[in-house]
Amino acid sequence: MPETFTFVLEASSVIHILLLAFFGFSLSMLLTPIYTTMAYRYQWWKRQRTDAWSGGIAAIYNKLHAEKHKRNIPTMAGIVFVVSVGLVTLLANLDRGETWLPLAGMIGSGTIGFIDDWINIRGHNNRLAGMRAKIKFGLHSLVAIAGGWWFYSKLEVSSIHIPGFDELSIGILVIALFWLVVIATANAVNITDGLDGLAGGLLVSSFTAYAVICFSQGQFALAGFCLTIVGALLSYTWFNIYPARFFMGDVGAFALGTALGIIAMQTDTIYVLPVIGFVYVAETGSVIINRLSKKLRHGKKVFKSSPIHHHFEAIGWPETKVTMRFWVIGQVTAVLGIILYLLEGNI
Repeated sequence: MPETFTFVLEASSVIHILLLAFFGFSLSMLLTPIYTTMAYRYQWWKRQRTDAWSGGIAAIYNKLHAEKHKRNIPTMAGIVFVVSVGLVTLLANLDRGETWLPLAGMIGSGTIGFIDDWINIRGHNNRLAGMRAKIKFGLHSLVAIAGGWWFYSKLEVSSIHIPGFDELSIGILVIALFWLVVIATANAVNITDGLDGLAGGLLVSSFTAYAVICFSQGQFALAGFCLTIVGALLSYTWFNIYPARFFMGDVGAFALGTALGIIAMQTDTIYVLPVIGFVYVAETGSVIINRLSKKLRHGKKVFKSSPIHHHFEAIGWPETKVTMRFWVIGQVTAVLGIILYLLEGNI
C-alpha cells in the first residue's frame, strides 16, 4: 500500500507539472497575437546597437546584420512569457517556500528590463539607447539583494553545498553569494541573446534540466515553475526562430536569467550551473577576453567579434548554423549537468 500510494502521489505530481507547462505554452500562444498587434502598430522596433560588447564600434556586427536591420523587428516580446508564467504560477502553482522567490525575482528584473527596452524604443538620434549601465546595475542589484534577504531570512538558508564536502555555513554572506549568482546569470543570458532563436532554445534546455533536478529533490512546485517557463519559451521560440518575428528584449533576458540564478540557489546546485549554462559562460567569457585583449594588446582582439556567436558568423557560419549548433551544445551540457548532479548526490 505505501508503495502504491507513493507511485500515485508522484504520478499526480508529474501530471500537474506537465499541465503547468501546457498552460504556459497555451497562454503564451494566446497572448502573442495581442503583443504582435500592439508592437507593430506602435512600432516597438529594436534599435541597432552601434557599440561592441568588448568596447568600440561594432563594425563587424553591423556588417553581418545589415540586411536584418533593414526591416523593422519589434522587441519586448519577453512581456508575453513573463505575463504567462506569472499568471499560471499565481493561479495554479503559488508556493511560499518554492515559487514566491523566483516569481518575484523574474517580475522585478523583467520590470527593469522593460524600462530599459522602453527607453531604447523611444530614443532618437542615437540618444537614450537604453538605461544607463550604472543605473540598470544598481536597480538589478536591489532586486538581487532583496531576493537574497528573503532567501536568508524567510527561507532560512545560510549554507551552500560544496561537492565532496559537507554543507558550508556562510551565514549572512549567503545574501552576497545570492546577489553574485543572480547578477552574473542574468547578464550572461542577456549577452547570449543576440541571434534569432538562440537564447530561447538554450533556456528551454537549461530550465528543463533544472526541472529534473527540482523534481528529484521533491520540490514539485519549483519543478512546475521551471516547466511553466519551458512551455512559455517554446511558444516564444516558435516565432523567434530565423527569421525572427520579434525579440525578447531585456525584459525577457533579465527576467529569465534572474529566475535561472535563483533556482540554482534554491536547489543548492550552483556548482552545476556553469555546466548547464556552459554556452552562457562561453559567451560572457568571450566578451571579457576580447575586452582585456584590446586593452593589453593595443587594440588586438582574440575573437573577430564578441560575443562568440558573432565570431562564428564572422568566419563564415550562417546564423542558423550557429544557433542550432549552440542549441546542441546547450542540450548536451544540460544533460551533463544533470549527470554530475546525480553522481555527486550518490557519493
